[in-house]
Amino acid sequence: MEALQNHPGPTVLVCALLFRVAHRLLQKLPVPKVVRADSFRGWRWRNLSVSLVHSTLTGTWALGCALIWPETFHNLHSYFTSASYLLVCVSTGYFVQDAGDIILSGHAWGSWEFLIHHVLVIGCFTYAIFTKIYVSGAVIALFVEVNSVTLHTRLMLKLADAQSTPAYRINKLLNLFTYVFFRLSAQAYLSWYIVYNYAWLDHAGFFLTCMVMMNVMILIYFYRLLRADFCPRAKRTAAAALNGTHKPAAVPERFLND
Repeated sequence: MEALQNHPGPTVLVCALLFRVAHRLLQKLPVPKVVRADSFRGWRWRNLSVSLVHSTLTGTWALGCALIWPETFHNLHSYFTSASYLLVCVSTGYFVQDAGDIILSGHAWGSWEFLIHHVLVIGCFTYAIFTKIYVSGAVIALFVEVNSVTLHTRLMLKLADAQSTPAYRINKLLNLFTYVFFRLSAQAYLSWYIVYNYAWLDHAGFFLTCMVMMNVMILIYFYRLLRADFCPRAKRTAAAALNGTHKPAAVPERFLND
């Protein structure tokens, strides 16, 4: 493990390569017919499949690190273990791979919000693994991946046109719970920690700026989530008003994440 800490760059690249291998292997699994029939849906499905693997792995891993080593919660600045350090390297590798997939597949313009998010995360995580500072903070940040499991499942069900199924209805309730309990709560705790300890934290201004930007993004996503899953009538009414008709407007496929 010491060798990994002494060579964080190659470690991240190896992790990125492993997620790319997973991307290739997941293409061999069967997909819904409606997904196969559309090139964008097919790419989005493959992309989300890898994201689901990452979320399941790192979300569970982050919770385990925090529960086994409670100091992770209290000392976000300088405490870390070999397991938590490797976790951050693995997750950084995933975000590098995912950003590359978005750009090289030609979907950068339609996925610019995700790219901004990935740049912010890669910047913070890279700082942590190269300086060995804020590794525990990165672990707490990865609590959001627990919500990402249900969030990615929701998006895949939408790609498969399964919004009317019991699975979607159950998942949307779980998604709401995990969004509040793991994503919003984790972001709130990290923001509070930086503000409360701002006077002595290393590069606190940089991290606070990143947190503010990500907080704005997740609050916008939360509004979209509530509007799409719990206020569909209001969404249809707004779309009709914008288009001067009482019929719901067609939504471009690149916005299936709403």
